[in-house]
Amino acid sequence: MHISAHMDVDVVAVETEDEVSVLVELTAPEAAPPDPNTVRHARTLQVVLDRSGSMAGDRLQGAINALLALVDRLEPTDNFGVVTFDHTVELAVPAGPLTDKPAVKRAIASIVDGGSTDLSAGYLRGIQEARRVVGAAGGTLLLISDGHANAGVTDPDALGAIGTKARRHGIVTTTLGWGLGYDERLMSAIARGGSGNELFAENSDQAVKLIAGEIEGLLSQTAQAASMLIRLSKHVSRVAVINELPTTATADGVVAELGSFYAGETRKVLLTFTVPALAALGLTEVATLDLTYVELPSLKQHIVTMPLHVNVVPGDVAAGRIPDVTVRTEVVYQRAQQAKRRASRHLSVGDTAAAMIDLRLAQDLIAQQRRFDLPEGAAADLAEEAQALQYLAQQAEHGAAPMAAKYASMDASYKSRHRGRTRPRNVPEGDSDSADSSRANPTVQ
Repeated sequence: MHISAHMDVDVVAVETEDEVSVLVELTAPEAAPPDPNTVRHARTLQVVLDRSGSMAGDRLQGAINALLALVDRLEPTDNFGVVTFDHTVELAVPAGPLTDKPAVKRAIASIVDGGSTDLSAGYLRGIQEARRVVGAAGGTLLLISDGHANAGVTDPDALGAIGTKARRHGIVTTTLGWGLGYDERLMSAIARGGSGNELFAENSDQAVKLIAGEIEGLLSQTAQAASMLIRLSKHVSRVAVINELPTTATADGVVAELGSFYAGETRKVLLTFTVPALAALGLTEVATLDLTYVELPSLKQHIVTMPLHVNVVPGDVAAGRIPDVTVRTEVVYQRAQQAKRRASRHLSVGDTAAAMIDLRLAQDLIAQQRRFDLPEGAAADLAEEAQALQYLAQQAEHGAAPMAAKYASMDASYKSRHRGRTRPRNVPEGDSDSADSSRANPTVQ
């Protein structure tokens, strides 16, 4: 894993409190050529599928078809299981090696729709199954639902905490919300706690593509259980992880959970340090970054360490510093994601006016930053973000609040938690003035 860091300013004025932003870029190793002497540890994929009455018809059949296809992609030695739920939980496919794929396919094909939605019971049972078979390589749980949890545990924070606990046992949770009737706050909390992806599909075609994409990601992973420990020096009073990542304060500093990486994937993490007034001139350490990850398929654990320094200089020298435009652009970009997340929450409870305030704020931040002479990549990111924000504002203003809430939640998740990763999108390729055109022309990027 390669790690690099760029500061918005690398000099601070003596005896003056300051704030320093650091853009950390992480690049996963490429997939190594197959080595006959290296044992490939079994992958684990546990599916938890909503089969409540609202999933009847095309949704349930689309999910079944996608699961049948993904069984073919996995090796017989890989662990696979399916738990289904409505108001009760059923073990459609016990988690274990795919030694009898025809039998597994028959079991999947026989799944039928049922009653109400006890999502928590299905999720907890799926975690139990995954933990029963998961090995050192970890596992992925894919939760698919189209409705609001109306039985069992229904609090987003409580379900997010369940996802966090599962992550600590090596199980990453990805959620796929299907249609416009599910609770994006709940599904987002689970994905965030579980360090997985938050996906949204309006129709069966999108859902099938997203499920297939998750399998592609699982099969191409080269690093798992990645985390970054930010160890503060005595000269720094505070650090904030700006990305929407699970973080934990420890005796050594702050740990940000990064999850799994695909082969060659690059991600960006933005940190902001509060540097108190320093009395001594010269090079001063701000923090040390310890990146820990498990390499696949060897399961070797690696730790990569990088120190961060600033130069304390006289005030007149610091006054002439020129901030790094790429880092400052990332600060604006992540602030826009925070505003988008707030807008999604407002839309979820029907407060379109409050959502529009946050969306306009994000649009203004992006527009102001686009006036600078930006590197090509940063300029392209802001142009895409401006298009996404315009689309969201149009959907919200034209009465498509459920669509806007779900898209905003998924988009903010990808751009904050998985910044840099190629991600699915529901923004239409053509005219975005119409909610109907967005449904007719979904794209996957």
